[in-house]
Amino acid sequence: MFLHKVYCRFSLIYPTLCPPPPPPPPLRSLPHGGGLFCSPPLRVPNSLRFRRVRHMRSHVASSAPSRFARLVPFASAAESGVADPNGSPAPTSLPLEDEESLSLGGYRLPPKEIRDIVDAPPLPVLSFSPHRDKILFLKRRSLPPLSELARPEEKLAGIRIDGNYNARSRMSFYTGIGIHSLTDDGKLGPEQEVHGFPDGAKINFVSWSRDGRHLSFSIRVDEVNLQEENNSSKLRVWVADVESGKARPLFQSPDIFLNAVFDNFVWVNDSMLLVCTIPISRGAPPKKPLVPSGPKVQSNEQKNVVQVRTFQDLLKDEYDEDLFDYYSTSQLVLVSLDGTMKTVGPPAVYTSIDPSPDDKYILVTSIHRPYSYIVPCGRFPKKVELWTTTGKFVREICDLPLAEDIPIAFNSVRRGKRSINWRSDKPSTLYWVETQDGGDAKTEVSPRDIVYMESAEPINGEQPEVLHKLDLRYGGISWCDDTLALVYESWYKTRRTRTWVIAPDSKNVNPRILFDRSSEDAYSDPGSPMMRRTQAGTYVIAKIKKQDEGTYILLNGRGATPEGNIPFLDLFDVNTGVKERIWESDKEKYYETVVALMSDYTDGELPIDQLRILTSKESKTENTQYFLQAWPDKKSFQITNFPHPYPQLASLQKEMIRYQRKDGVQLTATLYLPPGYSPTKEGPLPCLVWSYPGEFKSKDAAGQVRGSPNEFAGIGPTSPLLWLARGFAILSGPTIPIIGEGDEEANDRYVEQLVASSEAAVEEVIRRGVAHPNKIAVGGHSYGAFMTANLLAHAPHLFCCGISRSGAYNRTLTPFGFQNEDRTLWEATNTYIEMSPFMSANKIKKPILLIHGEEDNNSGTLTMQSDRFFNALKGHGALCRLVILPFESHGYSARESIMHVLWETDMWLQKYCVESSDQSSDLYSSSGESPNSSENKAISATGSVPDHESTQEDGFYFTPRSLL
Repeated sequence: MFLHKVYCRFSLIYPTLCPPPPPPPPLRSLPHGGGLFCSPPLRVPNSLRFRRVRHMRSHVASSAPSRFARLVPFASAAESGVADPNGSPAPTSLPLEDEESLSLGGYRLPPKEIRDIVDAPPLPVLSFSPHRDKILFLKRRSLPPLSELARPEEKLAGIRIDGNYNARSRMSFYTGIGIHSLTDDGKLGPEQEVHGFPDGAKINFVSWSRDGRHLSFSIRVDEVNLQEENNSSKLRVWVADVESGKARPLFQSPDIFLNAVFDNFVWVNDSMLLVCTIPISRGAPPKKPLVPSGPKVQSNEQKNVVQVRTFQDLLKDEYDEDLFDYYSTSQLVLVSLDGTMKTVGPPAVYTSIDPSPDDKYILVTSIHRPYSYIVPCGRFPKKVELWTTTGKFVREICDLPLAEDIPIAFNSVRRGKRSINWRSDKPSTLYWVETQDGGDAKTEVSPRDIVYMESAEPINGEQPEVLHKLDLRYGGISWCDDTLALVYESWYKTRRTRTWVIAPDSKNVNPRILFDRSSEDAYSDPGSPMMRRTQAGTYVIAKIKKQDEGTYILLNGRGATPEGNIPFLDLFDVNTGVKERIWESDKEKYYETVVALMSDYTDGELPIDQLRILTSKESKTENTQYFLQAWPDKKSFQITNFPHPYPQLASLQKEMIRYQRKDGVQLTATLYLPPGYSPTKEGPLPCLVWSYPGEFKSKDAAGQVRGSPNEFAGIGPTSPLLWLARGFAILSGPTIPIIGEGDEEANDRYVEQLVASSEAAVEEVIRRGVAHPNKIAVGGHSYGAFMTANLLAHAPHLFCCGISRSGAYNRTLTPFGFQNEDRTLWEATNTYIEMSPFMSANKIKKPILLIHGEEDNNSGTLTMQSDRFFNALKGHGALCRLVILPFESHGYSARESIMHVLWETDMWLQKYCVESSDQSSDLYSSSGESPNSSENKAISATGSVPDHESTQEDGFYFTPRSLL
């Protein structure tokens, strides 16, 4: 079964450049992270975000607040004098007043009221069976210890590899699997624990067989838990019987290990899997030569135009190339549940294995030399071949050359065949896209993309069929049947997005536009089609049967309105465009969403009176629970009963507020206040403003309301909402639109609009009487850190101090574009200079705390950015502090690191916000002087998120090591 990962709403996700594509083909294997998992690709609550994770990566919940976090208070490690429950040594925490010791090293702990929330063990992840009759409870642990991040890793071709596991480094994992039956009335049966694997096993890549009778997953055991000398910490593939819960190794031989650097394994049918294994003949890793064979030479004697963003962790020399081949080369093995196995094809660097719906063919993708030292592996030469399931070579689909010269303009793509996939409604039909503009978005041409289709084995020289021509950039296809498919296209520069209706197998029916709108216009979003699972395990648009002869589908929408999101489910006639709203969220108190179609395991049309859906329900003070809704009477059955994750903040106050920028742009923010707080009785509070700018093409779109006032306030390990427990007012996510209407580029007036938006936000919280005008701090992560530094430089009258985490401050170090800026430094020199807070370091007079992971892997935010910025600030006598977190990447993972980040933030804001004065002394000096003034009791925090200012190439994220 394919599964989707849920990320919670406070994750600041990189702005969508394309319209919401059709729900993507679901994943074959369950990734490491936490969240609710369902078989179909589904729209989920705004408070939860599905993210397709083709290759296992670990950005442990440093930024994604888990609404499933179970809050069971227990004595902290520092209080009990023992190691923490995750295996980390107990960090020492200093009393707040012990200023003389603040210059000492060591990890610190924040106040107990913060620790109790962060250390709460998380609730399990949920996964539904293909038949929707069973649910997996995938059990997790809390934050990992720093010792796990300290494991050696190889940084090769834009990815990071743990050589001991032969998998991506820093994978989180599950600690156990529980199976519950699910009845039609929503009741859960007793838990059947999956058993038989070693104690302390780390579980990954959990997936259902197509018939739902078996589970497959990988298991690894740390070296310290290995009981036999001949055991290995590498990953092994296990299977479990769902009825009995008994688990066993899939391979009879103990010498066969999983290679999980790229793809891992996939069910070919109900009883057979195709597995990427480490070649048995592989020897020891190549040794780095003591003396290089020659100098490192790069050349552009052909005068090619090659512009690339600042990718990290690239190959550097021939040794790196050999090491990359060593770890990423796999041998494909076809293995049945009885242990019978057969090697398939030669060893190669396989990045994707995709069986056809009828199980007759396998679409095999691999990368090969020549490699590159300036782009990551997603742009290496790529070969796509068609094999039979037994491993017989059928034909080559394409062999694409090295793609170092993809233009940096948005919507630019690789030349040649791309997005090669199986039609989900056919046994074995391929489709793909080919660009007509050479991949360069700046080239004007019509059509821009052409979608082709052909059978797996063309007969008598049959040529590919042109399925559809597009003038914008292809964005995906939702398949239904011979008469219906939806094709998506979009263009980022204009924010235009279109949805076409086509009849794939009828040449007599002309394509027509179903929706043509701006991707920024949330109010006009019609929703996405709901998908049903087929007998072959694929997903197609669910057709709904009514009494008339119309062609009906279900559109699941967020329902953005000026009052906030009101999610809906519409019955939509594709032929006439007539909509009937058959379900809508409660508007007054609750926020509900449609999560999954639960009556989808049928072929053909689904009668409306047999419709069953999974919904979520939450409020400002009630955490998310899940319900079954059944037609025709729409009876609702509650499935889950999760406890409140942080009862001490159960009565926090939340309000979605609206206000206006001086140029007339409507702005919104979410204002959180501590439980029981009254501005008339207690007066204004210290306030933390935490945000992340976004680019828009129109003022109207920028002013639209996004989100719901009734959503539950999820609080993650580094969320600013943690500081509600310390008495702070939190202004979360105030919209800071950077607008470039018409031919104007948004960043040409970045500083002006940034300051104007922030002024409006500050004026609003002061007007409401909830924020003390001299005690307002600002903070952000990644692009939000960039924002924070700019505000302290250009709007020092607004904020008393700032916290910048994992930011980029000198845009001349990212000369070929950053974030949503696709002009180069030489094309927009003034913009790059004026936007860089590094160039305005002499203007920053307010205290600023810089925090950065020493192993930041995000494009553009290499650790050197904070190092250089700190030196510039220090060179002008600014009050500043730089904290480098060993082993941490762009998002922070380890418990020690996260606790220390919270402590640093807490101490910084206590001094420079809560107890601020014009002549305050440095809290971190060894003078021991106490603060000059003290007011209120609050402190403030941060929220952490992977910035996706880097581009994603073919499913890979690219990543650097600090120069400190």
